[in-house]
Amino acid sequence: MRRFNAFASLIFALIVVTGVVLAYSSYGGPADAGRITGLLIIIFLIALVVASAIKVADQWEKAIVLRLGKFRVTRGPGLFFIIPVIDSIPYWIDIRVITTTFKTEKTLTKDTVPVDVDAVLFWKVIDPQKAALDVADYHSAISWASQTALRDVIGKTMLADMLEGREKISSELQRIIDERTEPWGINVISVEVKDVLIPPALEDAMSMQAQAERERQARVILGDSERQVAQKFGDAAKTYADNPTALHLRAMNMLYEGLKQNSTIVIVPSSAIETMQLGGLSGLTALTMELQKEKVKPEND
Repeated sequence: MRRFNAFASLIFALIVVTGVVLAYSSYGGPADAGRITGLLIIIFLIALVVASAIKVADQWEKAIVLRLGKFRVTRGPGLFFIIPVIDSIPYWIDIRVITTTFKTEKTLTKDTVPVDVDAVLFWKVIDPQKAALDVADYHSAISWASQTALRDVIGKTMLADMLEGREKISSELQRIIDERTEPWGINVISVEVKDVLIPPALEDAMSMQAQAERERQARVILGDSERQVAQKFGDAAKTYADNPTALHLRAMNMLYEGLKQNSTIVIVPSSAIETMQLGGLSGLTALTMELQKEKVKPEND
C-alpha cells in the first residue's frame, strides 16, 4: 500500500488556507455568507484535484501509470503529475535488490535420501512494466518458481554431490530461476544454499563411515612408517656390517643410554662386552658405579 504523500498534503493545505483568506477578505458581510460557502467548496475541490495530481516517487521506485485502464508510462523517481480520475497508479515497483528465502522439506535426492534445504534468492526488477502487467503477483511467483526449481535440482543430484558441491547447485538454481523469471522483467543476481539437513540416522551413519575412513588412513600411514623404519634398519645393518668400529660405538652408546636412565641392573651378553672391550665384568661394574654417582650428585645438590 502506498504511503502518505506529505508534499501533496502540504500543497492541499496551502491552497485551502489561501482560498479561505481570499474569500473572507473579498466577502466580509453577513449577506455574503452563501457566496463564501460556495467559494470555499470550489477552493476545496480545486485543492483536492491539485493534490491528487501531485505524486512523488522515491529514488528506488517506479510508478506504473494507467490511463483509463490502459498502460501509459512509468514515472519516477522524483516529482511527477497525473490527471486525477483519468490516470491511476496501481503499482509502485521497487527496483532495488530484494532477498527472498525459500526452502523445501523432505525432498528426495537422486539416491532417495530425504533432505531439507534452505536457500536465499537475490533478485531485482529490471523491467517494471513487465513485472506489473505480465504477472499478477511477482513476489509470490518468484517464491513458487524458486521452490519448484530447488525441488527439481535436488531430485537430480546425489546426496554426496549436494553436500560437497553447493556452489554448483547454486549456479544451476540461478540459471533455472532466471530463465523462468526473465519474461516477468526480473533478473536473478545469485542464489545461495544456506543449509542442507539430512535425517539424524543417516548423519550418524555418515559420521561412523568418516571415522572408519580416518582409522583406515591411520593404519595405512602406520604400516608405511614401519616399512620405512625397517628399510632404514636394513641400511644401518649394512653399514655396521662393513664398519666394525661404527658398530662398537653404537653398542657403547646404547649401553650408556640404558644405564643413564632409571636402570640399576642391565643384563648384557658377554659377547657384547668383549666386543665393546670394557674389560670384562669389572669394567662394566665401574662404568655403572660412575653413572650412579653422576645421577646422585645432582639430587643432593
